[in-house]
Amino acid sequence: MTLEQLRIFVCVAERLNMTRAAEALHITQSGVSASISALEAAYGTPLFDRVGRRIELSAAGHVFLAEAEKVLDQVKAAQQTLSDLSNLRRGAISICASQTLGNYWLPPLIADFHQRFPHLAIELHLSNSAGAARMVLDGAAELGLVEGEVRDPALNGFEVGSDRLCVVVPPDHPWAAGRPGCEALLRAGWVLREDGSGARADFLRGLGVSPDAVGVRLTLPSNEAVRSAVVAGAGPGVLSELAVRDALAAGTLVRVPIELPRRSFRLIRHGERKLSRAAEMFLKSLPQRRPETAGLRLVANA
Repeated sequence: MTLEQLRIFVCVAERLNMTRAAEALHITQSGVSASISALEAAYGTPLFDRVGRRIELSAAGHVFLAEAEKVLDQVKAAQQTLSDLSNLRRGAISICASQTLGNYWLPPLIADFHQRFPHLAIELHLSNSAGAARMVLDGAAELGLVEGEVRDPALNGFEVGSDRLCVVVPPDHPWAAGRPGCEALLRAGWVLREDGSGARADFLRGLGVSPDAVGVRLTLPSNEAVRSAVVAGAGPGVLSELAVRDALAAGTLVRVPIELPRRSFRLIRHGERKLSRAAEMFLKSLPQRRPETAGLRLVANA
């Protein structure tokens, strides 16, 4: 049984006339008759009774018509769904972003995208950079937004922005008055994000020493937790300038004159999975920039 046979059967059942059904379907009358005969023969069930020169639905035909109409309605709904998805009248995008991007950089872009495409939903998941990469690899997210490079051959990506890491302390901390020496940097008792965080990895990589050589007092799972602990005097912290901009403006934190690397924000996707039309449009709406690189160095107090 094919969809074409169902369409022909329903058309004939609605008109009870082979000729008019053929005209409506733009096929020959013999084609209509052959399709009905093939359907009846395949299941050994007459669908029409021939009464004189007329045809009428048989008892089986009445029952089958209701089911055939349901199937064609479902097919029509499925076709409409594909059309809506293709024409961006419907759809959802699953994105996993690191906390810095998801909390500070991405929301204005999502708001702008929603204004342009109000029928498209965005499912935003927050993790760290390593977690975002895992979700894209596993197919749990179509797109990922991470800090820095992700070295996995299955993932493709491009730069969409950048930020700079900064060392912050409360105003009464000794480092607020000037830069620390190298030995003090290593023994500071840092407050850092967890393993897998882009901020932690970029900071430790930028120091150019073994991570074991850096004194870490607290490891916390979010930017907000690190910032609060630093404000409370737990130790110096390293965060994106996006995450501490308001605290610096309010004077609850002071930026230590240590220039840390400018790092890239990258959009990543799985190289072997096709994106939905909605995800393709979101991807096109993002800015694209050339990667920038910079090493960590101490600078004089300005």
